[in-house]
Amino acid sequence: MSGAGSRRVSALAVCAVLQGRSYARALNDAGHARLSRERQALASELAQGALRWQHRHREILRRLMDRPRPASRLDALLSVGLFQLSRTRIPAHAAVHACVAAAKELLSPAAARLVNAVLRRYLRERSQLEATADRRLEGRFSHPGWMIRRFQAGWPGHWESILRAGNRKPPLWLRVNRAKLGRHAYRMSLLNATAWSCGLPQGLPDGLRVDPPMPVSRLPGFSDGLVSVQDAGAQLAVPFLGARSGMRVLDACAAPGGKTAQLLETCPGMMELVALDSDAGRLDRLKENLDRLGLEANVCLGDALRPREWWDGRPFDRILLDAPCSATGVIRRHPDIKHLRRAQDIPRFARLQSRLLGSLWPLLKPGGRLLYSVCSVLPDETVRVIESFLRENVALAREVRRSDRVSISDRLSGAWALPLSSHGYQVLPGSRCADGHFNALLEKTAETQA
Repeated sequence: MSGAGSRRVSALAVCAVLQGRSYARALNDAGHARLSRERQALASELAQGALRWQHRHREILRRLMDRPRPASRLDALLSVGLFQLSRTRIPAHAAVHACVAAAKELLSPAAARLVNAVLRRYLRERSQLEATADRRLEGRFSHPGWMIRRFQAGWPGHWESILRAGNRKPPLWLRVNRAKLGRHAYRMSLLNATAWSCGLPQGLPDGLRVDPPMPVSRLPGFSDGLVSVQDAGAQLAVPFLGARSGMRVLDACAAPGGKTAQLLETCPGMMELVALDSDAGRLDRLKENLDRLGLEANVCLGDALRPREWWDGRPFDRILLDAPCSATGVIRRHPDIKHLRRAQDIPRFARLQSRLLGSLWPLLKPGGRLLYSVCSVLPDETVRVIESFLRENVALAREVRRSDRVSISDRLSGAWALPLSSHGYQVLPGSRCADGHFNALLEKTAETQA
């Protein structure tokens, strides 16, 4: 396919996401796989960029068109064009030409003429149009208004940095499989194989940051299980849990298995690790990841809300609850979240998170610990869920406070996370180039068997 093919595929994917489809499915349905490998990378970059800056593009298109229609193929293609002209190094004439050609394939000759006129007018009036877009918060920060208001309310001193982080391209974070080699040794193999730079962050024992990101196919030893892709924020949860040799551990909502594998790599002497998920397809991905890494777990298909259907009655020493959430902490990796999430989704997630805590708590031994982890930055899904649980279980649970945490958790929290005044630790998006994550550790009081 020509350059027009990449623009056509990206525009179709953007349009489908704006109509409510998931990004992965939208890209597949748009014909991404039929492009060459090089053009696949370009189409993905253009689609993600257009989705990332869609709210800003809407402000600009309102001034360039009489009747913009955000979820139409035409506006999606124009958004792809605006992204190219404003935030890539693609020459302006090549970007406009490719979008015009894509409009002819995708729409009509009349639409192609309109695309040409709109993009060329943007080039002539760019400074004024960009300044006008900055006047509204949705245009300046390119997030939906309801989300901006939530960030302002929840993080009055940090909301702007959270929004800016959500618009940055994410780095590639790796977790080196310490069961096979150390990260210094892997870093040397990576430097010998590529010209990329590799950062060794303090306080993240197995973490490695690679700039710029590269396909996993180019990572030395990836197929042999030497390394996995996992963001720095996600890597912090397992050390907080404090699993040790001889323990029986439950990883609830485990798929696709990043934290499952990390538990097995960092604590090989566990009595048993049960990796639970209710989605059979996602569990298949978990098994594939464990096979690649040479790891074994008791992989279990089941609903964490219905333990009677899968639990054998033996309590767990540790439970990791990586709960479903709004994913507002990982928007930079998944810009479709801006378009697929709605304000009314947040109370629904919070109710589910509370139900999961209540369902899994009876499975924990007295003296055992449960780690609640979400990739959200919204208080309704983080501190308020924990506060509500502790109020309802005041005689049965306590928060594991800083003085009680294992030493590695203190080192991690001090280097990466923001300790909250009430409950838990929050990694804010963009903090040390990490995604946003929240972790709270709860202990079942030993004097009760409830």
